[in-house]
Amino acid sequence: MRSYSYILVALCLCWGCKEKSTRKKENDTIVQDSVITTESTVVKIKEVPKKKVPELASLPDTLFIRLADYSDGFAYDMRYATENNFLKEQVYDCAECYTRVKTAKALLKANAEFKKHGVKIKFFDCYRPNSVQYKMWKIVPNPQYVANPKKGSIHNKGGAVDITLETLDGLELDMGTDFDFFGKRAYHDMTDLPQEILDNRTLLKETMEKFGFWSIRTEWWHYNLSAASNDPVANFKWECE
Repeated sequence: MRSYSYILVALCLCWGCKEKSTRKKENDTIVQDSVITTESTVVKIKEVPKKKVPELASLPDTLFIRLADYSDGFAYDMRYATENNFLKEQVYDCAECYTRVKTAKALLKANAEFKKHGVKIKFFDCYRPNSVQYKMWKIVPNPQYVANPKKGSIHNKGGAVDITLETLDGLELDMGTDFDFFGKRAYHDMTDLPQEILDNRTLLKETMEKFGFWSIRTEWWHYNLSAASNDPVANFKWECE
């Protein structure tokens, strides 16, 4: 009986060695029941909490917010975060679209209206820190193309956006020129264009005006929120991840 017990103990010890050996072959790590076990640590796996975004209605109208935190219904082609712009240089560290809260509210309403027509807003530029305005001015110091940073532009106030429209399937509408085309073909009063282009521009302009934005004659893509005209020039900068 005693010898039988010795054999049983030996078998158990041998099984333990095999188990230990198997575990080491798995880079000393075992995952079981949501627990990671290593030679030196035991760490419980916890779900990373999602970033809690405050309700837009609860925020001050002049606060800057990241538009993508409040809707996934927009499209983006942030040109100044690339070299694909009239400056031929990247002036943003990373691509983000920030606006003041009141601008965001108006954009959300306008986009809901556009979706009734099967299209949505696509952004080329949004809020622009004044330090970026200085970068642009250094590259092109011409007020015909770049606002003087000493005075600033409504982009620096968080109340201007450069936009176009694309279908809900991601097809950009024909507006007659590319973004930042500085010529008469980009003017709102240019009527010597195919009817489809005129209709696209009219849809963009009339809808934006309906929700408190106004355009400038020479750029079909540029819209200013009237309620933001008197806001101060800002230099708020977002963090790049």
